[in-house]
Amino acid sequence: MGLAAEIKQRFGVEPVLIPGKGGIYDVVVDGKMIFSKHAEGRFPEDHEVFDALEP
Repeated sequence: MGLAAEIKQRFGVEPVLIPGKGGIYDVVVDGKMIFSKHAEGRFPEDHEVFDALEP
């Protein structure tokens, strides 16, 4: 199962992919950046995204 599908299943929200350029991969929730590939120099581990989404 991919990250978007697991987010939908676990949290009941529909992730939205916003195309970008230059290898941008940011995860933003309610306007707040929770992960930036540019800042970290890598893709997030799934658990990093899930932990940020936990209430």
